[in-house]
Amino acid sequence: MATKFQDPQRLQSLKQYHISEEYGFILPEPLTKLPPYFQPWMEVAGHVSELVCSQSLRVSVHKMPLLETHFLQSHRELRLAHLALSVMTMGYVWQEGEKHTVQVLPKNLAIPYWEVSQRLGLPPVLTHADGVLANWRKKDPKGSDVNLELLFSLPGGDSVRGFFLVTLMVEKAAVPGLKVIPDVIGGIRHGDVAMVTRALNIISQAIGSMKEALQLMHVYVDPSAFYGIMRIFLSGWKDNPAMPEGLVYAGVRDEPMEFSGGSAAQSSLLHCFDELLGVRHDEESGAFLTRMRDYMPPSHKRFIEDISRGPSLQAFVGARAVQSLTEAYGRCVSRLVDLRSYHISVVSRFVTVPASQARHLRAEARASPENHGALVRAPVALEERGTGGSGIMSFLKAVRDQTKDALITACATESKDTIVFITSPTENRFIRSSY
Repeated sequence: MATKFQDPQRLQSLKQYHISEEYGFILPEPLTKLPPYFQPWMEVAGHVSELVCSQSLRVSVHKMPLLETHFLQSHRELRLAHLALSVMTMGYVWQEGEKHTVQVLPKNLAIPYWEVSQRLGLPPVLTHADGVLANWRKKDPKGSDVNLELLFSLPGGDSVRGFFLVTLMVEKAAVPGLKVIPDVIGGIRHGDVAMVTRALNIISQAIGSMKEALQLMHVYVDPSAFYGIMRIFLSGWKDNPAMPEGLVYAGVRDEPMEFSGGSAAQSSLLHCFDELLGVRHDEESGAFLTRMRDYMPPSHKRFIEDISRGPSLQAFVGARAVQSLTEAYGRCVSRLVDLRSYHISVVSRFVTVPASQARHLRAEARASPENHGALVRAPVALEERGTGGSGIMSFLKAVRDQTKDALITACATESKDTIVFITSPTENRFIRSSY
């Protein structure tokens, strides 16, 4: 029976990337309160949905004092502050929809938002790291992880809670696979086939669990509410026809700046699995995904980059030619393809189908003025784009298809000391993965 290689740096290495053994990339036990000095932020951020609905959020923001950010001390305080400022900013910009956006974020919001963002290494816009990873708490501190609620919400009712918490559950489901990535790398370095195989089996199970968690999106999120109400508040001001010139952060810079909205591509999980499994994306997809790494906490981005600099799992699988290892690798890639295919179906139900319905309802509304609900009022600027600004369906299908190519690339024949990989004819277009 093969013995497992004990890497004394394993736990330390995860900790140095701010990766939790229990929660992975999720921020463990986020703070729920800031010091009393920052109560003006917490008061407004805690009522963004109501203030947007009454079209009074911008007035409330203008009444806030300009607060000093140097009183924020810990990482958790900074993350909570960034979340609160992000939620206020998204509500402020999109309060009146896509046709009545603002060009300038006021100083009392822009300056502290910029300062907190600089300290965290995050952009001044709502990111996956804010809305998902740091936006949760247990209703009962002693309760289970299914006993959760959001710290801050956006317009969209229960679907907002469902969207963010289901996405959080996808992150949580991936933790067992994330934890054994160092085992894969250590096993490759020490030639331990059994260790690598065992770790890959855990990763494939974790990817399957991610899909199971993602299926809950259909239970807890209403497509009409997501597309017609909520989606615009996740949108940024880069590659967005509704804000083609970006946003001026008053007191920070006179020229407008552009930042993408929240996107699944900002989750570090699939970036890690892609780098480990050797998935390569074409120039267009790869460029977008690489840019999305700048929307992650820097330590998480560094973890992904360090995986990419590690030994090649594909080469190890091809060189060893052990059936159990090859099958374990194949299961990982196949389940990753399956997860991405399922994600496409989710996007179709929550974006593509409602977009078509909205176009039809708008045509009816022009002939008949009665109210047709949220969909008829849905923004049109992002019908063919994701909230991150990408051409959503073409992008997702390209990423899925490029994941399939990893299986082709891993099919290797061994001739003496040379490993010849069977690749696709377009491999010279590939770059290192970033998703």
